[in-house]
This record gives sequence, C-alpha cells and structure tokens, in this order.
Amino acid sequence: MLPQVNRILYCTDLSKNASYAFQYAVYLARQTGADIHILKVVEQLSGDEKLTLQSYILNQSSREEFLHQRLNHAKSLLQERLDYFWNEIAPEEKALRSKIVGCEVVEGYPEQTILKRSKELQCDLIIMGAHEKGWFHTLLGSVAKNVLRESRIPTLIVPRPAKKTV
Repeated sequence: MLPQVNRILYCTDLSKNASYAFQYAVYLARQTGADIHILKVVEQLSGDEKLTLQSYILNQSSREEFLHQRLNHAKSLLQERLDYFWNEIAPEEKALRSKIVGCEVVEGYPEQTILKRSKELQCDLIIMGAHEKGWFHTLLGSVAKNVLRESRIPTLIVPRPAKKTV
C-alpha cells in the first residue's frame, strides 16, 4: 500500500510555469487533504558574484542592504504570484488557501535547500515545475534533475504546458 500524502513541499522558481505546477499542488492537496508548504530558494551568490558586488558597492552596509532587498523582492514577487493565482487562475479554489501551512523564501543552494527542508518538514511529496531553458532543460532542469535523483520521497516534476495553436 502506498503511503498517505499529508504534506506537500511546493518549490517555485517564480517562472511562468511555476503557477502551472502550483495548480498540481493545490489539486493534489484537495484530493488527498494534504497541507502545502511553499519554498522559494534564492540562489546564493557565487564567489565571482560577491567580488563583483564588492567592486561596485564598496560600503559593507550597502552590500548587506542589497542582499536583503534581493530576498524581499523574491518575497514580494511570490506574494504577487500567489494573489494572482487565487484571484485570477483558480478563484474557485480559494477555500484551499487554508491548506498553505508555510511559505518561505530562503537563500541557499536550491537542490540542497529543497532536500533539507523536505526532510525537516517531513514532507511526503515534492512538486516543482520543469525549467524553461532549451529542449533538454524544458524536460528536466538541472535543479529538478538533481532533486529527483537525490530525493528519498516521491517528486513530481510538472512540465510546461503545450502552447495552444490556432
């Protein structure tokens, strides 16, 4: 017998396909009664990116403010996308808002952070959208591929929907 899905970790990159993957998370929450935890990982700056930042923003407090604004921007964008989803894409699903038990934006390495949070939150399922770069990455982006390979719980990668032709 398959285990019950009680908690879903929905991971978003805030791309266009992300709302499509969120529709799956909401649908599965409705079908299973599961709670949803939303996670957006803002990728940590590389060493080169940090050096570039230091070159252009000499003041330490200004650099820290810039990094803080990066996270705040992601939080604002996530909230805008969620509001748009509940109001425009799936207004009939608004009752399921109560199934959202957590929503966080953190800085880190996406694959590691997703896997770590899925364990910490005791999730039964990870849902994420396929990335939108090139034909191979459309099928499976590098973050999704690595999470799928390393995860010890079921992971659903939602591909971008086919474009409608007239």
